[in-house]
Amino acid sequence: MKIGDLAARSGVTVKTLRFYEEMGLLPSAGRSPGGYRLFADDSLRRLDFIRRLKSLGLSLEEVVRCLAVHDAGRLPCEEVHRQLRRQIALVDERMGELKQLRRELECLLTHWRDDPAPDAAAICPNLKV
Repeated sequence: MKIGDLAARSGVTVKTLRFYEEMGLLPSAGRSPGGYRLFADDSLRRLDFIRRLKSLGLSLEEVVRCLAVHDAGRLPCEEVHRQLRRQIALVDERMGELKQLRRELECLLTHWRDDPAPDAAAICPNLKV
């Protein structure tokens, strides 16, 4: 199918499809006599896989690794598992950072003054900046 048809059926923009093709995420099946990119019917399934992994927080580079295993003729489940475990570790790390940020925000609000004295050295005296 032509790239415009694939875009319409998948809900992904033509620009994104071209980008995915350049990254190796979505191989084209060649070109039509008129020079249009052609894609196989399984491209829709592949795009669903890409979207699913992205929705789980994986980067495009990580998706490329998973698809490389698939393209080599093996099930990518082990690689997907590895990436999902890594993603959990990143989420845990980010949650720790967010908890620290929350504590800092609460501390700022605890000492907040609605009408602080002007300070020529600070834009917002409550922030001391």
